[in-house]
Amino acid sequence: MSARDPDAIPDELAALRRSPVRAWIERVEGPARYLLVRTAILRLLGLVYFVAFASAIQQAPALVGERGLMPARAWLDFVAHAKGSRLAGFARLPSIFWIDASDGAITFACALGAALAVAVMAGVTNAGVMLALWILQLSLHAIGQTFWGYGWEIQLLETGLLAALLCPMKTWRPFASPPPLASIWLMRWLIVRVMLGAGLIKLRGDVCWRDLTCLVFHYETQPNPSPLSWWFHQMPRGAHMAGAVFNYLVELGAPLLLFSPWRPRDARRLAGGLFVLFQAVLIASGNLSFLNWLTVVPALACFDDATLERLVPARWRPKMAPDATASRAHLRVARAYAFVVALLSVPPVVNLLSSEQQMNASFEPLHLVNTYGAFGSVSRVRHEIVLEGTRDASVTDATRWEPYELPCKPGDPARRPCLVSPWHYRLDWQMWFAAMSSYEDEPWIAMLADKMLRGDRAIAPLFARDPFDGSPPRFVRAELYRYELTRRGEPGYWKRARVGEYMRPMSKDDPELDAFLRERGMK
Repeated sequence: MSARDPDAIPDELAALRRSPVRAWIERVEGPARYLLVRTAILRLLGLVYFVAFASAIQQAPALVGERGLMPARAWLDFVAHAKGSRLAGFARLPSIFWIDASDGAITFACALGAALAVAVMAGVTNAGVMLALWILQLSLHAIGQTFWGYGWEIQLLETGLLAALLCPMKTWRPFASPPPLASIWLMRWLIVRVMLGAGLIKLRGDVCWRDLTCLVFHYETQPNPSPLSWWFHQMPRGAHMAGAVFNYLVELGAPLLLFSPWRPRDARRLAGGLFVLFQAVLIASGNLSFLNWLTVVPALACFDDATLERLVPARWRPKMAPDATASRAHLRVARAYAFVVALLSVPPVVNLLSSEQQMNASFEPLHLVNTYGAFGSVSRVRHEIVLEGTRDASVTDATRWEPYELPCKPGDPARRPCLVSPWHYRLDWQMWFAAMSSYEDEPWIAMLADKMLRGDRAIAPLFARDPFDGSPPRFVRAELYRYELTRRGEPGYWKRARVGEYMRPMSKDDPELDAFLRERGMK
């Protein structure tokens, strides 16, 4: 079937037959269709949504619940007071939790999100379902504060709304009607900005990216190393430098292929293959939460059904024809939203071109079009905070301290790094950031210590090991250690050396701890 045959051209292209842009669109798209691409995008995005909400069921009450480290209700009250009213606060932080921020409401919303995500993974293709997931994620992000302050949270919001645009509203069937081309192009625009943002922040950031040595340190000092991080760290210096070059090739070179005037479909597929391969390497080499899984989602829009059909058994292919064409309303909504994205893309593009480029920033409350970036700087050494408690009546040189273990952080040097991606342990991540500053700058650590001293069971889900089985210690302290991955032939996975005291020993009735928390409105 020829690309000149009108039957081979998607219905939306046929509708543009008299348009002056038709020749360009037909040349770029050819006879491409995107039903399978949409299915792949939605099922992978469904997995990401499931992880986001299922992990929040476990952790959100302990982090932002009524007895959490940073209660959502107190945060919303603060925002309402700062903005002058609850309505003004809602305009700044849109969230369903303005109605009810109790533990029950938060847990129910997360459970609903996880259930809808499972439906999407099972094949439900409906704009209403995707919008509901987006609203739940937006609401959770609004109350999450420090613990939901990661770039992939706003990336999930932007991706999720674009995914809603791929779907029809009046049906749930995967092959009911094809997605509008505008929605596919918007996904491609997202992956271009994600990649360029990550590449440019490295080029402008740490000098080790420019001399190609950042990967010499990265696998050891990244937030949450995986079992394979140890193996990556053992590679010779030349391999690390080659990896940095490959990083630039994918993040700065591959996005340009999407604008190639020569063999545009082949160039687009090559770019998509590089994006997916790169994210697979990152998934293997570190536990970067669901960031890399999420980044694959818009990268899939670089392919078309002709590419993905090769992965589908031949007997299933006849069932994958669309039942109908996309409705006029669907096409109009997609084009209107593309216009909105074009307008909102001005600040992110200006940011990309700026020598003062920001990483992972939003420019409006709904996070519709954002700017992204990762690892603009790389730590040369790894410092870890180790929380310890004792039941001794007083602290002396002979006091025996027992360590608390987090689910997926270096603690016991003999413990193998865990494999957890795409799961997200939020306290584990935030402890990595906290080790770079002081507890005065991270007051939630003092609140955590206070709850440990009082035996508050609300925080129990945050720990993998409590040496006191839920009963409170008499004193809690935080020690700072330098951790290094072992080399071949050395025992264990880590070796560590004490750096010093991060937070002095404190007791339940310590007046300084009480004053510290009260000064910061945490009591």
